[in-house]
Amino acid sequence: MVKADIEEERKEIIRRYRKLLRRAKPFLKDNDAKFIKKAFNTSLEAHKEMRRKTGEPYIYHPLAVAQICVEEIGLGTTSIVAALLHDVVEDTDIELDQIEKDFGKKVAKIIDGLTKISGVFDQGSSQQAENFRKMLLTLSEDVRVILVKLADRLHNMRTLGSMLRHKQLKIISETIYLYAPLAHRLGLYTIKSELEDLWLKYTEPSIYKDIFDKIAESKVSRSRFIRSFLAPIQDEMNRSGFKFEVKGRPKSIYSIWNKMKKQNIPFEEVYDLFAIRISLETDIESEKAACWHVYSIVTDFYKPNPDRLRDWVSTPKANGYESLHTTVMSKTGKWVEVQIRTKRMDEIAEKGYAAHWKYKDGKHQSSESGLEQWIGHVREMLEQNDSNAIEFVDDFRANLFHDEVFVFTPTGDLKTLPFGATALDFAFDIHTEVGAKCLGAKVNNKLVPINYELKNGDQIEILTSTKQKPNEDWLRFAVTSKAKSKIKDTLKEAKKKAAVDGKEIVKRKLKQIKVPFDGEVTNQLRAFFDEKTVTDFYYKVGRGLIDPSEIRKYKEFKLDQSKTEKNKKQERSSLGPKKTKKEDDDILLVGEDMDRVDYKLAKCCNPIPGDSVFGFVTVNEGIKVHRTTCPNAPELLSNHGNRVVKAKWMSQQQSAFLASLRIIGTDRVGLIRDVTDIISGELKVNMRSITIDTETGIFDGRIKLYINNTVHLDQLIKKLEEVAGVMKVSREEESTEIE
Repeated sequence: MVKADIEEERKEIIRRYRKLLRRAKPFLKDNDAKFIKKAFNTSLEAHKEMRRKTGEPYIYHPLAVAQICVEEIGLGTTSIVAALLHDVVEDTDIELDQIEKDFGKKVAKIIDGLTKISGVFDQGSSQQAENFRKMLLTLSEDVRVILVKLADRLHNMRTLGSMLRHKQLKIISETIYLYAPLAHRLGLYTIKSELEDLWLKYTEPSIYKDIFDKIAESKVSRSRFIRSFLAPIQDEMNRSGFKFEVKGRPKSIYSIWNKMKKQNIPFEEVYDLFAIRISLETDIESEKAACWHVYSIVTDFYKPNPDRLRDWVSTPKANGYESLHTTVMSKTGKWVEVQIRTKRMDEIAEKGYAAHWKYKDGKHQSSESGLEQWIGHVREMLEQNDSNAIEFVDDFRANLFHDEVFVFTPTGDLKTLPFGATALDFAFDIHTEVGAKCLGAKVNNKLVPINYELKNGDQIEILTSTKQKPNEDWLRFAVTSKAKSKIKDTLKEAKKKAAVDGKEIVKRKLKQIKVPFDGEVTNQLRAFFDEKTVTDFYYKVGRGLIDPSEIRKYKEFKLDQSKTEKNKKQERSSLGPKKTKKEDDDILLVGEDMDRVDYKLAKCCNPIPGDSVFGFVTVNEGIKVHRTTCPNAPELLSNHGNRVVKAKWMSQQQSAFLASLRIIGTDRVGLIRDVTDIISGELKVNMRSITIDTETGIFDGRIKLYINNTVHLDQLIKKLEEVAGVMKVSREEESTEIE
């Protein structure tokens, strides 16, 4: 690099550092500026020889993360220092002890939580999952660790374009699987929306661009509509003496796409593309009355939809969100969502947990309690959970609930539980002993079973019995991590005893059939009976769920294994895409070296040539190829990134790959014939199966067929959409079961 470039970079580093200080200046105290400068110099020196994938100096990244912490999350000096230093322990020779000595215990604790674990991991574990659990251990003590991590992840997502495709897939999958829901749970709506949009940008770039362009095209007409819609409301609010700000907020690209996908509708049919937000300046004591006053003004001019009223002012969401939402009918016949909130509520809605600190000592603390309660749940979960890291992450994610139900105890206390929670979850939320002895419940004075799903406003009284004790079925009824962990703890002891008994039975049975009892054999038996662990296998034998006489079949299976493997290879070569040495063959190149290797196509998403794909190394079935948009992709890439390999289609052969189509239209005589004529007659496509359902004049069909590639599929969809009566043709996933 020429000297001039180095000098320009030095100037740019100083410019970015000064910008950070300017943004932080309003809340800096005493020696805070010196503290930040010390952290900056330490980071600059530690990363001086390092560069990002873009070619830029590495110091740009910690500076950007610190900037996000200040501007977009609203964090203070400690978080800025931690952001500037967040990579030095992981990527340089500086030790954590040195950080603690120079910057104090708080900063060191945050950085420790952000530093990845190195070393060897047990089989069945995941480095990504272990790192996430380690970070959460710190979160339970200091929330800032996750806030800095979210800032770090946001900047990585913003600069993802320079990374290799398989690295991109890993990062975006982790983001959509864990970090976007976590941002939502902490009330960081803006960051959550941007993370989701960036995920879509790199997963479905053409769809992202299409929606982005359509939103941009409608901006002028949207602004005109908002002005005319708001005019009478603003006039009346001015007369009433309100100080306020109004703005139209477009729906995020991801949420538009999600709605299009879920409802199977085009962009033009998404009616709630934007929401109008009215933000009031008022005292905390007058907030509730002011919001309802504005609601009455809005509904004086426009008729509300009674089913679309959401009162999160009286009962805030668990992530601290407060707002009054209503959907009204405009004079032009369009539904419009109106959000009414105060400046305080708006700041909390945008910046989430960090914004609560501004109001911590104020009179209004009810909104904070939901978040504090959740942090308490995380702490409890970490203390109780002794499962492997992958199970922990799945359990944790399941409890990042977006929707809640509000229920009451017999004495009138309000309890907030995740949507889908049961009477059993409620019992464990009251007390562990109450949960363990739960027999049923009275809901609104009506007797219900323990698996009763709670509804908003239910008043619940738990019925207990000293003879009652948890069983494995309870795990199917429990939703919350607290209930699940307590049930598992109770079952564990019983399971241990049954496993000991089962082991003795297996020993005796193997001796009878003259098979040695050792680690290899027991592991093979586990696989043969399709159990996750050897202990699970012993347990089921001990409980009588596996008949000991079935063990004899294992011996027969072993003797016949070589023959079976041979048959499998023959079957694979006849059914799967054929591999020959012809240059025009369709091949899939897998791995870092892009070699031809044996693979299977995952049944959960049925990839075809032209699809963006990745390879996944399974435990027993070699490499399976998934689409990057597979429903299981986020989980696989997030928890098992080390088992993911690159995969890329090369050339285009006329080979058949299974795909599934859904056809929706108006029912008429001859429709099925016209559809099958297109498929089999005109385009010469083989069908595997077809299912048809008609109800009150609506045709809903699903067809599984063999096509060559994505171009062939698009051609088929276009032809089918031209058939009279057909309204919509779309490609479908087979199932969500991981293959």
